Amino acid sequence: MSASRHPIALRLERQVGEGTRLLATVMALPLLDGIFAALVLAGAVSTVLGMIEVGLLIFGGSATLAVVLAEMEGTRPEQIKNVLLVGAVVVPLAALQAAIAPTIESVLAMPIFERFAALVILAVAAKTASASIGEYLPSPGIIIGLGMIASFRPGGFEFALVTEPMYVVYGTGAAAVGVAFALSIAVFAPWLRGNVDIDRFRFGSAVALGVLPLTILRVIPSEAPLALAVLAVTGLLAFNPEGADATADEEVPGDDATPAAADGGAPDDGDEEDIFEDAEQAVQSIDESDDGSPGVSDGDRAPWL
Repeated sequence: MSASRHPIALRLERQVGEGTRLLATVMALPLLDGIFAALVLAGAVSTVLGMIEVGLLIFGGSATLAVVLAEMEGTRPEQIKNVLLVGAVVVPLAALQAAIAPTIESVLAMPIFERFAALVILAVAAKTASASIGEYLPSPGIIIGLGMIASFRPGGFEFALVTEPMYVVYGTGAAAVGVAFALSIAVFAPWLRGNVDIDRFRFGSAVALGVLPLTILRVIPSEAPLALAVLAVTGLLAFNPEGADATADEEVPGDDATPAAADGGAPDDGDEEDIFEDAEQAVQSIDESDDGSPGVSDGDRAPWL
C-alpha cells in the first residue's frame, strides 16, 4: 500500500484488489467470518457504548483508515459516494445478523462460545499489530468455527427473532458507526494524509481491540468504556500536525557552500583582495624563476601571462 503497511489490508488487497472493492471487503469481513455475530451473541452490542466500540473497532478501525487514505482513488465526492455504497450493503447485513441472533444462540452453549469470541478478537488484534505474528495464528473464521463446534447444542434449536428491538437497533447502529467513521475519513482525507500517522494509529487500535475481550468476558464492566478510552488516546498520539511540513523545512545540501551564487550577488571585497594578492605572488615567482634561467623566452611562458 502506498501509505501504510497494514497487515490485514495488505492480505485482502492481494485477494480482492484495491479501492472500493477493498474497502467493502474490509468492512464486510466481520459479517462474513462471524466476528460480528459472535459479538452480538456475547452481548457486546447491548448498550450504546458497546455499539460505538464495536462500530469503531470492528467495522472501522485502522484497516478502514488505511484503505480510505492509501487506496481510495478519485475526487472527494467520488470517495464519499463509494463509502456510502459500501455502507448501503454493510448496514442491512448487520441488521439481519442482529435480528437472527436468538436463532443462533438457541443451538450454542453461550459460556463456551463467549470464550471463543474473546479469542477471535485477540487474534484480530495480534494480526493488526504484527504481520509476522499473524502468520502463525489461525484466521478468525477458523476460530469461530471451532467455537461453534465446541458449543453446539443441536437439541436446543429454535427459530426465533430478537424480542427486544433495541438489540437490532444497536447492532445496526454499530455498522452505521463504522460507515460514519469511513465517511469522515473520506471527507477529511486530504488533511488527514499529512497529519495522521497511520501506523501509529494501527498499533493503538490493536491495543484497543485487545481490551475489548475483557468486556466480553466480563472482567471489566460493560459500562466502563475502556476500549473507547484507549482508542481516543490512540487518536491523540497518532495526530501529527507537523507531518505535512516535515519535508518542506529540510535544508538542501550544498546551499551553504555557495551563498554568493544563491543570492545572485558579487563576491565580498575581502575575497577580491585575496585573489589579486595571489595573482601578484604568482607573477612575481615566475619572474624570479625567469631571471635565474636565461634560456627561457617570452613565448615559452604560459599564455595567460
